[in-house]
Amino acid sequence: MANVLLLAPSGWQDYELLDSGDGFKFERFGKYKLVRPDPQALWSPHLSTKQWQQADVFFERTKSDEGKWVFRKSVDEQWLMRYQDLAFWVKFTAFKHTGVFPEQAVNWQWFRQKIKAAGRPIRVLNLFGYTGIAGLAAAAAGASITHVDASKPALSWAKDNQTASNLQNSSIRWILDDATRFVAREARRGSRYDGIIMDPPVFGHGPDGEIWKFNTSFPALMRACQDILSDKPLFVLVNAYAISASSVMLGNVLEGALSHYKGTISYGELVLEETDSKRLLSTGIFGRWEASP
Repeated sequence: MANVLLLAPSGWQDYELLDSGDGFKFERFGKYKLVRPDPQALWSPHLSTKQWQQADVFFERTKSDEGKWVFRKSVDEQWLMRYQDLAFWVKFTAFKHTGVFPEQAVNWQWFRQKIKAAGRPIRVLNLFGYTGIAGLAAAAAGASITHVDASKPALSWAKDNQTASNLQNSSIRWILDDATRFVAREARRGSRYDGIIMDPPVFGHGPDGEIWKFNTSFPALMRACQDILSDKPLFVLVNAYAISASSVMLGNVLEGALSHYKGTISYGELVLEETDSKRLLSTGIFGRWEASP
């Protein structure tokens, strides 16, 4: 029987969810306050309109359903944020993202503890690694990391985050590749990993035009990952955003792919807690498999 969890991060000093409502969220990323759309925030805000207007930057939707950042004051193109012993660069991207998903800190803590307690060398594969913070968290715990992403700019950003976190001497391989193709190649090579982290998108393209569609590509990728897990795997973590599916689906896919290993499956939602009201905002779903003690 899987464990159903609702997980909120703790330990942040450089991030706050200040408020949410009317289809937006009001956040602090380090020294700047941002307002971004969030389709889940269908309730009314707690803070006043005047307080929301104190935000430094707003992300506005346009008629084409895209959007743009509107700056109320002069801000840095990028700035440094920290979480415990990690440091990483934050930027304004065209898709309302900033390069860090603060709710993921609860997952960083989870697998860091497992890596530290393993008492043996641990190899971790970080698929769809984006700006690399999850891999850096695992590297800081002592794991060897293989980071895979199909975007050159994201790969460069991740390397800058490695330097910012003073992890230049850590064992990290940076790979520009399609995730599915890379896993198949690693299986042929006989490469094995003790942990897998993945944040698959709804839709995407590989560096050579490969097509990724979550509903068909993700289950196939999970089946392929069976061939690259070590004899004693430690964990598998899947995060998903903006998909028309539930965490139950993630749990069931994990169960089907990893049924021959002895372990426990958990799934649920990642949430952020508003600073003052303590109201929760759901941000995404996750599925975890962890080896039995």
